[in-house]
Amino acid sequence: MANAVNIAYDKGTTERPAYVGSVKPFKGACKVFPKALPDGREPFFLGYQQAWSQDEHIMKLSEKSRQIGWTWTSSHGVARLHSLKDYNLDTWGTSRDDLQAQLAIQDCLTFSKILHGGAKDLGMQVLNERGCSGHVLSYANATKYYSLSSNPDAQAGKRGNRIADEFALNKDNRMLYSIMEPGVTWGGFIWVFSTHRGSDNYFNTLIQEARYKGNPKDWHVYRVTLQDALDCGFLYKLQCKLPETDKRVSMDEAAYFEFVKSKAADEETFMQEYMCQPSDDASAFISYELVDGSKYAPNVDWQTVGTGDLYLGVDIGRTSDLTCFWLEEKVSGLKLVRSVITMKNASFAEQEETFYRLMDNPQVKRACVDQTGIGRQFAERGTERYGSRVEGVNFNGPVKEDMAYKVKASLEDKTRRIPDDSLIVSDFRSIRKTTTSAGNIRFEGDKGVNGHADRFWACGLCDMAAGASGEYVIEVLEDDASEYSADARRAS
Repeated sequence: MANAVNIAYDKGTTERPAYVGSVKPFKGACKVFPKALPDGREPFFLGYQQAWSQDEHIMKLSEKSRQIGWTWTSSHGVARLHSLKDYNLDTWGTSRDDLQAQLAIQDCLTFSKILHGGAKDLGMQVLNERGCSGHVLSYANATKYYSLSSNPDAQAGKRGNRIADEFALNKDNRMLYSIMEPGVTWGGFIWVFSTHRGSDNYFNTLIQEARYKGNPKDWHVYRVTLQDALDCGFLYKLQCKLPETDKRVSMDEAAYFEFVKSKAADEETFMQEYMCQPSDDASAFISYELVDGSKYAPNVDWQTVGTGDLYLGVDIGRTSDLTCFWLEEKVSGLKLVRSVITMKNASFAEQEETFYRLMDNPQVKRACVDQTGIGRQFAERGTERYGSRVEGVNFNGPVKEDMAYKVKASLEDKTRRIPDDSLIVSDFRSIRKTTTSAGNIRFEGDKGVNGHADRFWACGLCDMAAGASGEYVIEVLEDDASEYSADARRAS
């Protein structure tokens, strides 16, 4: 192995091993294969999985790409230990939500059957007086594996192994670690692994502390990006499972990398989710913490409209920018997102058809429409049809500033609920506050394949619809007028 902090693992080989196609024909176009075992057989795990699984160090920490089999590998590690006849420690695992907790149990049960561990799924159980619950797997040696959701309280007062899956996504990961750590006093290990979630959270603190501040907690640290996984033979494993008709079967590693990158919400998201580079919270106007704290709870049917008043924000685009319809219901002081519709390269007739369908609902009390540039005719036609229920908004600097701060305030006050959608999160995160050479504040969104923060601005327009009366006008200082006019020209 490498030094005490960063753990190395075996990469793949570009030489086609004998096991490839020995059982059934292999149609994949990958160029990297997992190294064969000494007897020539195909390895069950890739190099990074094997290293993590066999590492018996007490403290293990990993920053990783999405969907490279880390939870699955850890479930095998749990099953292997609990299948030992004389093993006597329970394991407490925390996942990002209840669904992930169930999947961890299913994976562990599958491996336990393979290892003849005598495991039995006891289902969901209440674990303490606070009502915290978890999925429980019982073993023949009387030990148990408890797979919990993200509530840190469920870990309190327990002894035995600790596993934190997607640790950075826990809303209070520092508190979670503080509760987990004393639980291994009388034996057990701590495994922490996650993709990043910005730079300003305890997961990134642990990574930085281990690498650059003397590693006081004595972690073994792993780092596996998408490229690292591909270098270990990940694409071969994937192509073995895919049907021949799947277009990914015809890709090599370089093409697959670009394919994954093209599907990401933006460059920042790709680098964080797949390349282990945390987003820069300092430059983003809205933090992940604010966005995560305003999401609907898992499994909530957020699209069902109640009897409250509805308000609509419409950001107009055509080719490079999206048209976005953002619909919210006001209920007891909360702004509940009910629908987010985006359109790209849609004709104005198609856009108007969607707008009219939404506006024909009498619960929609008002809509604010971006009338900058190409949106002016859209807003005028809406006003002709629906009168004062439709208001046009000119996107100038002061207007965008007011919108940005109001959206942020709703997240800070937790008065808005938004769906857990990566594209919405990306748009909210993309907003940057900058200062021009003339000393004026500007708010701009990063431009990418999924628009120009159009969902964020549609949300801001929805705020105006819920609070505005009459066309929204903010005075623009004379020396700023040329700058904002240039923005309008570019938008059109």
